Amino acid sequence: MFLNDQETATDLLYYEAIAKTVVRLIRETPDAPVTIGVHGDWGAGKSSVLRMLESAFAKDERVLCLWFNGWTFEGFEDAKTVVIETIVDELRRARPKSAKVAEAARKVLKRVDWLKLARKAGGFALTAVTGVPTLDQIKGFVDVANAVVSKPQEHLSLEDLKGVAQKAGEFLKETPDEAEHLPEHIHAFREEFKELLDAAEIDQLVVIVDDLDRCLPKTAIATLEAIRLFLFVEHTAFVIGADELMIEYAVREHFPDLPPSSGPVSYARNYLEKLIQVPFRIPALGLAETRVYVTLLLAENALGAKDERFLRLLDTARNDMRRPWMSRGLDRKAVEATVGSPLPSEVEQALVISAHVTKILSDGTRGNPRQIKRFLNSMMLRHAIAEERGFGTDVQRPVLAKIMLAERFYPDFYEQIARLAANTADGKPEAITLFEQSVRTPQKDVEEDKPTGKGARKQAEAKSIVLPAEVEEWTKNEWAKAWAAIDPPLSGVDLRPYVFVTRDKRSSLGGLVAASHLEGLVEKMFGPSMMVQAIAGDVAKLAGPEPEEVFEAVRSRILQHDNFASKPKGVDGMVKLVETHPALQRKLLEFVRELPTTKVGAWAASSWGKCFSDTGIASEFSAVLQAWAEQTDNKFLQAAAQGIVQLKRG
Repeated sequence: MFLNDQETATDLLYYEAIAKTVVRLIRETPDAPVTIGVHGDWGAGKSSVLRMLESAFAKDERVLCLWFNGWTFEGFEDAKTVVIETIVDELRRARPKSAKVAEAARKVLKRVDWLKLARKAGGFALTAVTGVPTLDQIKGFVDVANAVVSKPQEHLSLEDLKGVAQKAGEFLKETPDEAEHLPEHIHAFREEFKELLDAAEIDQLVVIVDDLDRCLPKTAIATLEAIRLFLFVEHTAFVIGADELMIEYAVREHFPDLPPSSGPVSYARNYLEKLIQVPFRIPALGLAETRVYVTLLLAENALGAKDERFLRLLDTARNDMRRPWMSRGLDRKAVEATVGSPLPSEVEQALVISAHVTKILSDGTRGNPRQIKRFLNSMMLRHAIAEERGFGTDVQRPVLAKIMLAERFYPDFYEQIARLAANTADGKPEAITLFEQSVRTPQKDVEEDKPTGKGARKQAEAKSIVLPAEVEEWTKNEWAKAWAAIDPPLSGVDLRPYVFVTRDKRSSLGGLVAASHLEGLVEKMFGPSMMVQAIAGDVAKLAGPEPEEVFEAVRSRILQHDNFASKPKGVDGMVKLVETHPALQRKLLEFVRELPTTKVGAWAASSWGKCFSDTGIASEFSAVLQAWAEQTDNKFLQAAAQGIVQLKRG
């Protein structure tokens, strides 16, 4: 009934091409170590690509493929040693009967004890430059601790310092001779790790690292450094799934004293490119790809993943997506030729829905597969609720999808529709009919004698009918007009059952139960300044993808208004959100750039406070201010921008 939101077992997006390319790259470089990045936004499909990659190596006994989820180990005291120990343990589990593997693993783990000691010693920090403390540092620490224990009267608290010596002794087992000098120690560690790989009798070790962009900056950087400093040896390949912008942010947070970039590429980007040699970027879905994806999701749900008709449709879609720029998006002709005619009713509905919601859904979700899937899941969940309550026949999925588009991407517009439907005796607001007539062109499903476009307005004027205030407002909004133009038309449709199933868990974040706890927070962000200040604690508790989801909800609502002369509601909430979650700075800069220069007031130049703390992004914002200061179309904005630019220079 519902669409699984986990990594898909069926490749509906033809990501197999990306996975096969990564596999080929790994196989073509069996000797030299390599780090490969699979980049994309949250929900872009990175984990699905990594699962396909894992499956490609599953039957190859000479290649050992291990899965490491960085998020699972979030909060561990020392992520570096956790990464190394986890990979060594996985190697031992893969060869449980090998005495050679067990002995080689013991030697490697003995060296890991040195890393733990460095951590326990407190003052000895592991860095990207040194990796581990020097032997003299460790010996000096142990000597001092033991001296304190042996002669307590000459020093501070005995009980306190006993613990110091005990921690040191716990991890310092045997001193390797070659550890006198740091380079030899690291070299020996890598040599022993290579011996472990040889003992496992494999040609390549492939380590898949997923969800690294969900980790805190400290954990993300420690994981990458552990790979490059200690595990990056011959016959290894590391495939890292992460949003590269989040990793860049982690670099900047972990190394706050990095100097400003002196060239076109920031130091954070240079550091990332040093750690990840080969990047693969998963692109956002275009219009045709979104339509294909929606059709396949609904067809798979209706027919089943193993149904012959669906499998034929999947092959047709893959052939179509080989050249997306030429794709017609699995139109009716292609589907009927593949599945057969007449189409099953569920597939017929899938075609209708995909054809009419694709444009708005693609733009609103920015081509994000997870957000598209969640929208469809929410639609099917609500339809199922309607069926369970006994009014399933009163809810048609194409109409429900159209109502949900308004709910998801224009909440204020949706609220007006809901109010009008509730206050109309038959649930058929005249305002909807008049609005559709004012924007729709004649179509086969609209009566030929029904006036449309300018004709409706003239007829209304001839009858001295004043258009409702809502309709006047809607006709000024391009999004609302595009929504009214898509099928199916809502004139004559009783909207009350649709409002009922959407209002129960309505949300500007997509109508999902999982996101409903954020709805109240979004609403408060559109309140007065005092209310925004009062929710600082709730904003700080947002984790994982939640800050970005809240930002997108606030952003979309702000941009729906045409009047930007005065500061819109929600801007103060957006500022608080970005100040608390600096990783959103790039998105805030994009929002500022989206503001219409000719319409925006002086507030746009002065409302962002300390949001742009990143030096690179702050420099880009300064360039925006400079452009505003030089333009002449908007005098108010020009004066405000000039004042701020001069203040910064002074």
